[in-house]
Amino acid sequence: MLLGNKIRSLRDEQGILQRQVAAYLEIDTPMFSKIERGDRQAKRTQVVQMAKYFKVDEKKMLSLWLADKILKDLDGEEELKLTAIETAKSELMDINR
Repeated sequence: MLLGNKIRSLRDEQGILQRQVAAYLEIDTPMFSKIERGDRQAKRTQVVQMAKYFKVDEKKMLSLWLADKILKDLDGEEELKLTAIETAKSELMDINR
């Protein structure tokens, strides 16, 4: 729920209502509320739109979105998740060399 927390923080800082962001994204307020609470995954295009709306770094918002996706997939894998993350990180480091 990293992205949801960030969205909530940005909204609070800027004094923006959920319904205003929802209208910008062309979705209903309950759907936006679910995204903000982490009950529903935002679409990539919506994350890009929100970065523009809040005037924040698009890459940081997308990183939070991807991190949420990874954490969701690792849910319930308490024994192996850190090893899996380290393995993936190592593989990514090898690819980028």
